[in-house]
Amino acid sequence: AKPPPNIVFVLFDDMGYGQPPSYREASPFKTPNLDSLARQGMRFTDAHSAAANCTPTRYGILTGRYPCRIGQYGVLKTYSPPIIPKTRLTVASFLKGKGYDTACIGKWHLGMNWVEGKTGEENQLPIGARMTDGPNALGFDYFYGFTHARNIGSIIEQEKVVANVRGIENQPMMIKKALQYLEERSREDKPFFLYFPACPPHSPIVPAEEFAGKSGIAGKEGKYADWVYQGDYMLGQIMNALEKNGQAGNTLLIATGDNGAAKRPYPPLREAKSSIYEGGHREPFVARWPGKIKPGMVSHNIICLNDFFATCADILETDLPANAAEDSVSFLPALLNKQDAPVRQAIINQASEGLAIRQGFWKYIVFRNGTRELYNLKEDISETKDVAKTNTEVVARLEKIMQSYFDRGRSTPGPVQKKEFELPFGRKSEKKRNRKNKESSPSLK
Repeated sequence: AKPPPNIVFVLFDDMGYGQPPSYREASPFKTPNLDSLARQGMRFTDAHSAAANCTPTRYGILTGRYPCRIGQYGVLKTYSPPIIPKTRLTVASFLKGKGYDTACIGKWHLGMNWVEGKTGEENQLPIGARMTDGPNALGFDYFYGFTHARNIGSIIEQEKVVANVRGIENQPMMIKKALQYLEERSREDKPFFLYFPACPPHSPIVPAEEFAGKSGIAGKEGKYADWVYQGDYMLGQIMNALEKNGQAGNTLLIATGDNGAAKRPYPPLREAKSSIYEGGHREPFVARWPGKIKPGMVSHNIICLNDFFATCADILETDLPANAAEDSVSFLPALLNKQDAPVRQAIINQASEGLAIRQGFWKYIVFRNGTRELYNLKEDISETKDVAKTNTEVVARLEKIMQSYFDRGRSTPGPVQKKEFELPFGRKSEKKRNRKNKESSPSLK
């Protein structure tokens, strides 16, 4: 039997749907490697992050569960405790259990516990400081990275701070370590999973010297564009390494983003990062798997980044336990272009301002302040015309599905799971998870 595929998941930070030219021809940015990957594999046009901001989306990717289930609407800081308990199966611990070597190289942003408490600053940790309950505790054999973008200079290896560097030095260090990891893996006869959460194009905008001017755009905007280019260049380095090491043929390589671009809307999508409208969570998503995914394919299937977990299980032909990946649906049939691919019933998206449910071309938004809106994305991709009043049956149907997802503790078939948080905007039973959840709101019923 053919050995299971290696899996590489590259996650850009704050990449807007309209930034890669393969997604918007008029884009001024250069992302030649992402565009090339799209030609070599499949480009999804309707892929969504679970959330319109960093931390919650990453929770969704690794757990296959909607972050609103734990009331996580905001983002974490340097000393924030972990939001994924060690008892929860992650895609990393799942793959590790299936014989994979697993590594996370880059931005974590899911919290960790610092052994000596707060011994440093929000933007710098002391060398030698130790943490627990981070990536190593959640299934990653190897971790080399940083807590989040505001603390980009403090480099952590496994569970210890090993260096403090300038922001500009961080990403070259990350990609160097990733390439080293791939090279080491090529000498082992064992499948691997590399999760590479990059920093670009999120701030700090610190393109390395060799990327200055590479975007071909002048001025302040040029610096940002050079940073976008550097992020894409790292993807290219990973692609080249897989080729050079003889790994490319049996590797599923995915590149996507965690949410929309910060304060940069790209019409026709409405708004940007942090918004419940499409610009907040519709993401570029490309996948290549030679011999499995036909080159140059485009998929219009609605998928969520949460679905990565169930897809990995599907690839390995393994059932997941009832209390794992409760909101993850395999998109393997879409990757393999199976015409009878089961369609995801619906997806939930979130932003601090509210939650949305998407089914087919209908998108229904439930705002924290009580407002409700319905859009027909087939006719109105820019979400300009709220049609809730003229489609009361659709509203009732979507409210019912959404409420069932909340009540059952899952959006996939399987046993009902215990609720940790009253949804949509209630309180955590024992304590409030963050300040943004102070307002209580009635259920959808």
